[in-house]
Amino acid sequence: MNPRMNKKTIRDLTDAQVRGKRALVRVDFNVPIDAGRVTDDTRIRAALPTIQALLDRGARVVLLSHLGRPKGKPEPKYSLEPVARRLGELMPKQHIIFVESTDTDEATKATHDSSAHVILLENTRFLGGEETNDERLARGLAELGDFYVNDAFGSAHRAHASTEGVAHWLKPAVAGLLMQKELDYLGGALENPRRPFVAVLGGAKISGKIDVIEHLLPKVDRLIVGGAMACTFFRAMGVETGKSLVENDRVDMAKDLLARGAKKLLLPDDATVAPSLDAAARAHDVAQDAIPPDEAMFDIGPASASQFADAIAAASTIVWNGPMGVFETKPFDAGTRAVAEAMAGATERGATTIVGGGDSAAAVAEMGLESAMSHVSTGGGASLEFLEGKILPGVAALDDK
Repeated sequence: MNPRMNKKTIRDLTDAQVRGKRALVRVDFNVPIDAGRVTDDTRIRAALPTIQALLDRGARVVLLSHLGRPKGKPEPKYSLEPVARRLGELMPKQHIIFVESTDTDEATKATHDSSAHVILLENTRFLGGEETNDERLARGLAELGDFYVNDAFGSAHRAHASTEGVAHWLKPAVAGLLMQKELDYLGGALENPRRPFVAVLGGAKISGKIDVIEHLLPKVDRLIVGGAMACTFFRAMGVETGKSLVENDRVDMAKDLLARGAKKLLLPDDATVAPSLDAAARAHDVAQDAIPPDEAMFDIGPASASQFADAIAAASTIVWNGPMGVFETKPFDAGTRAVAEAMAGATERGATTIVGGGDSAAAVAEMGLESAMSHVSTGGGASLEFLEGKILPGVAALDDK
């Protein structure tokens, strides 16, 4: 693995560094809440192994997280109180306290409360200096623990006070088990993949994936391109794209990528099109070069789905980021489902399958195939930046092995 990603984890800490100490743990509890209830607790459950491992070693666990996008001041709808209740339901044997503040004497006092096993502090984004990585705030947060653990991969690409700044003032500063798992899978896929190595990229815009394509193209054996971003490549090939989403300012870039990566790039041979998304009942399949002028591509076609599935079946390492179509609207979920099912089959045959967060992770969850993948990343933006080869500030700030 890239040495800049080879970080100490909670497993590297001695008992003396953990027992009886306050573990300040940055988690990613940015979960959907409706009417005061958590509607998807995936990210909370993902943090449980780290929390439990620290408790088992005698630490008191102090949790920091953001939720939503408040403007640096308290907003009741973004309170973590419902998250604390859900965490209590998931860990019924632990005494869990929610503190309605973060960077205060009250919060610091709560971290010394010997009756509490787990303390969840209020939303870090209620603090004005969080997103600007204010040094005073980072130093204040460091007073809340005796050592720092970052288990929030989904926020690791942001240099905020609770993800990056605090790690400079509170030592040891190490990765949690979820963070380690993310780095092991994504880092292992990029640095030392079992071959053939196939990347599957989808989504709406090529612009959001240019750096990923540039970084992955030299590393992969095949690079599969689906989703609306394929239409920009079609335009670069001189093919009619109808009303499909095309980024005209990226067509030359697509031409260059086609010239350089022709042998590795695998584009859809056909498309599922319709006059509009609202006219899904009129969806039909056409060849790549037969998209009607008054219709748009909303999914890859069945021939492409089969071809992509075959390429995935032949691979030993597969990384997937971005859906093949507008999977939220039937029948435009077929291509995404085909990729997900092909990856599930590849996992069963012993391949390493990694879903890079975001919409791909949402689609896999919706299809009930999460457990059929080797790893589903908890961070959309973070996994994308990792695949681009960027250093994640929240990881870089942790102690090296």
